[in-house]
Amino acid sequence: MFLTAPIKEADMPRNLDLTALRSFVAVAEKGGVTRASGFLNLTQSAVSMQLKRLEDALAVPLLDRSARTIALTATGEQLLAYARRMLELNDEVIGRLTADAYEGKVVLGVPYDIVYPLTPRVLRAFALEFPRVKVQLISSNTATLKPMFARGEADFIVTTEDILPEGAQRLATVPLVWMGAQNGTAYRQRPLRLAHTTQCIFRRGAQEALDRAGIAWESAVESIAARAAEALVSADLAVCAGLAGAEPPFAERLGSGSGLPELAAQNINLYCRDTGAGPVFDTMERLLRQHYEAM
Repeated sequence: MFLTAPIKEADMPRNLDLTALRSFVAVAEKGGVTRASGFLNLTQSAVSMQLKRLEDALAVPLLDRSARTIALTATGEQLLAYARRMLELNDEVIGRLTADAYEGKVVLGVPYDIVYPLTPRVLRAFALEFPRVKVQLISSNTATLKPMFARGEADFIVTTEDILPEGAQRLATVPLVWMGAQNGTAYRQRPLRLAHTTQCIFRRGAQEALDRAGIAWESAVESIAARAAEALVSADLAVCAGLAGAEPPFAERLGSGSGLPELAAQNINLYCRDTGAGPVFDTMERLLRQHYEAM
């Protein structure tokens, strides 16, 4: 006769709550419950409850709440990698099994200085929901993208502007900052050399701020090529103005110790050709808003 050992609760298969995992990843990536709740379109209490349910299910703390800002525990950092993989697989399955009926092309224009890191995330999330819809990405500058949109050559454009024109949606307001090479000294030069392309929308504002501060300057770039400006900054031969949080890897933000004047903030605006036209366009608009509003 065979005796069967009783099945312990620990031996029973347990399932992680994907909704709670999604909230956990959002809190980790956005830096707190408040920004995560806005990104997920949930209340802060709902996000906090999901985090508590996840910690209870695993019986380990995932967040270190002792500091002023929320940080991951060592276990939380380990879970984050697994959670991202699980959510990616979940979203891929949902996208491939439910969106095959949608085909076509969406044209999206984004200024080259804010393509990273958000646009790749938008495109990846969109592709998971609509794998058979092609996205054509145009990376240029606001001065070029707006006429293209007016001519019907793009379905969506994201712009950087100091105003909110009619027909645009404001996604975020982000301060402009001075940028220079890592550990560079170009900001000390006088006249100060500026690396902005001829069509860069930040060019005039930077020049006017220097004029008001009485700081002599000269333009180091007379080209529409962004690579030329990047090369000068990375070589520590010039500085430039850019959006806070969008510093390229070859540059760093110059603080108040640089002696350079404060710059005005810029709007991140969204133009949509066919708002409410259907699931494909609605999803692209939603993803652009979700990601850039949290910038």
